[in-house]
Amino acid sequence: MKICFIMYPWERVEAENDSTLRLIHEAVSRGHVVAITTVNNLTIRESVASAFCDVFVAGQKVSDNFVSFYNKAEFKKVQLPLAGFDAIFMRANPPLDTLAMNFLDSVRDDTFIINDIDGLRIANNKLYTASFQGIAREFIPNTHVSKNKEYLERIFSESEQEKMILKPLDGFGGRGVIVVEKRAKQSFSSLLEFYIGGDEAGKGSNYVILQDYVEGADEGDVRILMLNGEPIGAMKRVPAANEVRANVHAGGKVVKHKLTNQEKALCKHIGPKLVRDGLYFVGIDVIGGKLIEVNVLSPGGITRINRLNRCKLQVQVIDFVESVVHAKELVTHRKNQFRQVIEDAHAI
Repeated sequence: MKICFIMYPWERVEAENDSTLRLIHEAVSRGHVVAITTVNNLTIRESVASAFCDVFVAGQKVSDNFVSFYNKAEFKKVQLPLAGFDAIFMRANPPLDTLAMNFLDSVRDDTFIINDIDGLRIANNKLYTASFQGIAREFIPNTHVSKNKEYLERIFSESEQEKMILKPLDGFGGRGVIVVEKRAKQSFSSLLEFYIGGDEAGKGSNYVILQDYVEGADEGDVRILMLNGEPIGAMKRVPAANEVRANVHAGGKVVKHKLTNQEKALCKHIGPKLVRDGLYFVGIDVIGGKLIEVNVLSPGGITRINRLNRCKLQVQVIDFVESVVHAKELVTHRKNQFRQVIEDAHAI
C-alpha cells in the first residue's frame, strides 16, 4: 500500500508523544511505501495535483523505539502525483488550510482520504456540534455563537447559570478558553471586545462561543478517539491547579479512564453521523457526558492512551485503512472483470 501523510514539518515532531509518528511507524513497519509532505508542498504539475514529498527509503531497519526511528529515518526527496497513493492521511495542525482542500478535490475519487475533505470542511471548527440532531442533541451543551456583542451580553445576563464558558471559534489546544462568572459580569463587556475585536465602525471581526458551563469541568475532560464511528480508546485529562483547561499543552495531566454508560451512549449516537461525513478518525472531548468538541484535524492522544492501557491504537487505525483500500481494490478488480466479459462478448 502507498500512503501519504500531509502533516506538519518533520522537524517539529515531538517523537516521545507524537500520534502521527505512531501511525507512520506502523505503516513503515508493515512494509508500506510511506511519504510525508506539508500543505505548503502541494503543487500542480501539468494539470496533475502532486506534492514534493520525503519518501522513507526502502530497506532501512525499523527500530521499535519511536525516538530512534524518528532520529534515524532516511528519506528520498521526490515530487509525486497524489492520485498514485492508495491512502492520504490529513494530519496537518489546525487551522484548516482551505486551499489545500482544493488540491485534494481532484484526487478524491482515486485515493482514500482520512479524513474526507468535505468532512474536514464542515467540521473543522466548533460549529460542527450544532449539526447533530435527534437524540444526539441531548449530549450537546447549550451553545451560542456570534460576533454580536450586545446579543452575547443579553444571553449571559439571562442565563440561569452562575458561570459560562467563553472561547474563540477558531481556537485549538485549549487556547483562549475561559470561565466567566456572573459575579464578575462587569468585566464581560471588555472581554467580548477583546475576543471579538472589530474595526473603526464597530463591526466585530471574530466569532466567539458562549456555552453553558458543564458541571465537573473543573475536574477535567475526557478525550475519546473514534475510529469508523466507534470508540477505540480514551483518557481523562486533569487540569493543573488554578487552570480551567485540561489540555496537556496547557499543563494538564492524563489518567486512565473507562468509558461511562453515558459516554458510550454519546459515542453510539454521534458515530453514524461522523462516518456519513467521512470523519473516520477523530478525537472528541467530553465533560460530564456532554460533547464539547470534535477534533478532526490531526487528533492526538494515541501515545498517551497507549501508555495508560498498554495498547497500540495505531495498529487498529492502519488495519482500518488497509481494509478500506483492499475493499476498493476488490471493487475495481471485479468491475474490470465484468468489463472484460462484455468486451469479449462484443468481439464475438
